[in-house]
Amino acid sequence: MTGPLALTLGEPAGIGPDITLAAWERRAELGLPPFYVAGDAGFFARRAKLLGLSVPVREIDPEETRDVFERALPVVALDEPVTAEPAHPDASSAPAAIASIRRAVAAVLAGRAHAVVTNPISKSVLYRNGFAEPGHTEYLAKLAQAHTGKAAQPVMMLWSPELAVVPVTIHLPVRDVPGALTAELIVTTGRIVARDLKERFGIARPRLAVAGLNPHAGEEGTLGEEDLAVVAPAVGRLRAEGIDARGPLAADSMFHAAARRTYDVALAMYHDQALIPIKTLAFDHAVNVTLGLPFVRTSPDHGTAFDIAGTGRASPSSLIAALKLAARLASPVAADAAAL
Repeated sequence: MTGPLALTLGEPAGIGPDITLAAWERRAELGLPPFYVAGDAGFFARRAKLLGLSVPVREIDPEETRDVFERALPVVALDEPVTAEPAHPDASSAPAAIASIRRAVAAVLAGRAHAVVTNPISKSVLYRNGFAEPGHTEYLAKLAQAHTGKAAQPVMMLWSPELAVVPVTIHLPVRDVPGALTAELIVTTGRIVARDLKERFGIARPRLAVAGLNPHAGEEGTLGEEDLAVVAPAVGRLRAEGIDARGPLAADSMFHAAARRTYDVALAMYHDQALIPIKTLAFDHAVNVTLGLPFVRTSPDHGTAFDIAGTGRASPSSLIAALKLAARLASPVAADAAAL
């Protein structure tokens, strides 16, 4: 990777600024790739002082990142000033968070940065300010389409060295999952996952383990028809396309160590089926990776944590993992590269 990573501000009243400063402080120790923040240099200087950190901050253009990174935290200025205090979102929060995302995506699509790493946002703060998208990922897809003219179907993958999981349905009430789950959705998700594991992770033949929706994968229809009627046909279609997929599998026996060695990624049917195992195994260092976009995007696998913002207690571990993974994925990989 030759270009910098573009890191977004996230919700300025949350822990995003804290972990950004903490990650930069450890840049040499951890060998972090050069990154800049799309934000407000004065805001980051004030937050560093509040946290008692000796972090110099310098406003730059993206192309100056590598020259500045070892001496100061590089910040690419927004048109939006940032005034929010820790744990107290204000009128600057939503405009600045949105502007930062737009600036980072535009830089990557223009070739001025190599990947986007996003700090956590507060959807409730954005919604109160008229944000129309369901969430971060959908907004990234909208920006990508606006730039490229091509519709993007983003897929959320949670990655760690121990486990990678993809929830086929995401932020839905459990009662709505069966109605939203279709064979077409599973097949489309599986295609995107298989393609990106090949092209970005360098896995020559990705192995997909597909969970059933119901206990014991439906027990041949006695515990629900969805696994026979929806999940199994989708797996059959993926296999017919040459994708190494198997399932539906009983989710309660998919995530122990021996089982994890038999696949590269698990496709789960709903949010908690995917996120409970990875947060149990890799709570501090799991990374949210968005597949299906025309650029690399990673993010820490946690929220804004308003309760500890500005206290110095926030761990930068997941952000550090997100930065490292973004650099890896933005670099060319050999087809026989190491598996997940």
